[in-house]
Amino acid sequence: MSRSRLHHRKDRIQEEIKKEIADILHREVKDPRIGFISITDVEISDDLSYVKVFYSSLNEDKLDEIQEGLDKATGYIRSEIGKRIRLRLVPELSFRYDASLKRGAHIDRLLEEALKKGASGDESSE
Repeated sequence: MSRSRLHHRKDRIQEEIKKEIADILHREVKDPRIGFISITDVEISDDLSYVKVFYSSLNEDKLDEIQEGLDKATGYIRSEIGKRIRLRLVPELSFRYDASLKRGAHIDRLLEEALKKGASGDESSE
């Protein structure tokens, strides 16, 4: 298989895994610790044996509880992935909090504040 076909297949599998995990968490996993989370990204290893699942949550004060719930549900989620997606080997799953949205919001706030200060500074110099 050519390199670009392998890359395309890997991308397709990542998207399918992302979609299925989001569905499983939304419809089937009833652990109250997990609550409402969003799957932001999925990275699969080149040999398709390991998947990092990145998630975000509005309940940042309960991230430890959310992680515990996800860790406990990993076996079930993995078995569901095996039923839903045809792969020779069902990859190991690892859930990780995605802080990029929080960092992005923080940067947006800083930029907004800097623009406000810059605008008020320009007016006073006229």
